[in-house]
Amino acid sequence: MAGIYIHIPFCKQACNYCDFHFSTSLQHVDEMTDAICKEIMLKKNRISDQQIGSIYFGGGTPSLLPEKSLAKIFDTLTSGFSIAADAEITIETNPDDLDAKKIAQLRQFPVNRFSIGVQSFFNEDLVWMNRAHNSTEAETCIKRSQDAGFENLSIDLIYGFPLLTDEKWLSNISKAIGLQAPHISAYSLTVEPKTALAAAIRKGREIPVNDEQSAAQFITLTAKLAAAGFDHYEISNYSLPGRHAVHNTNYWRGIPYLGIGPSAHGFNGNERYLNIANNAKYMQQLALGKLAETIEDLDIYDRFNEYIMTSLRTMWGTDLQKIGDEFGKIFLEDTLKNIVPFVQRNWLKNENGKLTLTPDGKLFADYIASELFLLDEHPED
Repeated sequence: MAGIYIHIPFCKQACNYCDFHFSTSLQHVDEMTDAICKEIMLKKNRISDQQIGSIYFGGGTPSLLPEKSLAKIFDTLTSGFSIAADAEITIETNPDDLDAKKIAQLRQFPVNRFSIGVQSFFNEDLVWMNRAHNSTEAETCIKRSQDAGFENLSIDLIYGFPLLTDEKWLSNISKAIGLQAPHISAYSLTVEPKTALAAAIRKGREIPVNDEQSAAQFITLTAKLAAAGFDHYEISNYSLPGRHAVHNTNYWRGIPYLGIGPSAHGFNGNERYLNIANNAKYMQQLALGKLAETIEDLDIYDRFNEYIMTSLRTMWGTDLQKIGDEFGKIFLEDTLKNIVPFVQRNWLKNENGKLTLTPDGKLFADYIASELFLLDEHPED
């Protein structure tokens, strides 16, 4: 079943590491809601032959949306699509938004999963990141959500930043496990060029990220969550058995999805769609009944490289038979040749026709995938 991703481009304040598209002003939230609803209806025929198995509200901070905006978007979705009765419907939230009133509002909608941007349970870390919540809110919002019936929760954590000692990282992991969230997403801090953190590092006001620290904390995370019964089903994602995120898993398996909202991506198997990352221009185009997107046709090399990049990150791995069947003999032969050094180094396993990363290989997932990419040697002029 297909999915729908909706990008809500609003945040209370800018985290120092974030380069996602958002605005800290809610001045045009009604106009943005109208534009999102118009885009939904303009794109509904792209997957009209499929039921919707997942809807994901990302951002930005979707939990900032007022009740009337969420109601309008859900009304538009239900009028435009056939949504499966058991569809996973996720909304990204921040701890400071999840007070009793907001949770009660969200109970009125078919939202059945929260992805909560905790990042750390330590106040000094949250201040350093310029997060809007504190450590008490990080913990109490999870318990409050569970008490209200939202048991399908994912907790986001960040590791590899200068303030995070190994002792604090162990405490964060233990706290997340103890709160009984069935899903944990953990990301190594990446310094993106146009962020406040990058500027501070350039000016010498912050310490650069230490790759060795990040690697060691990744290894600790994986070991501790495995011992607690979590599947490491994707490089950055861990869940209890059977509690994998449906929406994100479909990304890695190449299932088609619509991308709605400024900066959102969509994918149908042969084409990728990218919406403009500019709120004003996005709303102006939709007000005229026009889509604010560019379309990229994916040739066989693009689709192969996409498959390698996404499948290799997962515990299900890369299927060699699928490569032969869908991309052809030459792609399969080149792949078998290119994996040899990584198998010899014990970074890759080739078992029963499936390529999977070893624990050591997971530290170099992006590098390994890039080395397995194939390029068209005879591109059209």
